[in-house]
Amino acid sequence: MGLKDLHLKLKAFKLRRFRIGDGGSKKRKNEFKKKPSWTMRISHGYHVVENKSSKDSSDESDLDSVVVQREQIEELELWFFGVFDPRIGDGVTKYVQSSFFDKKPKESQINRKAKGTMRKAYLGARAKVREAQKEDETMQAGSASVMLINGEKLVIANLGGYKAVVCGDGVAHQISSKHHAEARRHWTRRLFPVRILVCDSSNAAAIRHPKSSEFVVGAEKVDGDTEFIIIASTGIWEVMKNQEAVNLVRHLEDPQEAAECLTKEALSRMSKSSISCVIIHFD
Repeated sequence: MGLKDLHLKLKAFKLRRFRIGDGGSKKRKNEFKKKPSWTMRISHGYHVVENKSSKDSSDESDLDSVVVQREQIEELELWFFGVFDPRIGDGVTKYVQSSFFDKKPKESQINRKAKGTMRKAYLGARAKVREAQKEDETMQAGSASVMLINGEKLVIANLGGYKAVVCGDGVAHQISSKHHAEARRHWTRRLFPVRILVCDSSNAAAIRHPKSSEFVVGAEKVDGDTEFIIIASTGIWEVMKNQEAVNLVRHLEDPQEAAECLTKEALSRMSKSSISCVIIHFD
């Protein structure tokens, strides 16, 4: 295994005392200068707030799980970051770990299969949760994760109200089902002249309840404009917009400080859902 392999389900006070791997402060440039992706160093911080609305706030199973794992596979550096609802996190994480970190495939295989593997991990984990909760058609389980391949490629997955937002040159953007649906719909229309709705949301329930069950997965390149990524739970995104979150923490050099700042702001805005986040800096 690599130097860092951590799967954490800890309360807020524990998280303040412990940082994973490179999560400490790394001084950033005062001015945001463009850099080649291969010269960037990865640092990260995270924070999870205890759900005080829980009937038993001492039960760690009610808390989101934060996953940070790094593996060096020959010349390839592979990172996996995630924020997960406790009902779905183990399923996604174990699938990704068994597919990449345990088998240690070649770089070409990872690049080719990363997006499809992430999709299978999420859909399989969500199906198991739904099977266990058949009576609840608006199941609220969600998660968001990022796989970073050699500091050059991002594979991002969002489920429910959890999502990953990328800051590039000060501007927030995220993978959206609309973007992928439009691209795929135009391709299918060239072959089949019929009206088809194609999106990464997997069924009609996802369309009826997009906030609770929508699933999106996509990939993009890391470039010199990429500054940081926020991976966060519903409790943050229900009280602030993507650009608000980016503006709030962009000036902070330490990703751990940024993560704590973001969760504190969500609390001050009286967020009612789970509050947790991971912030990844490209220094």
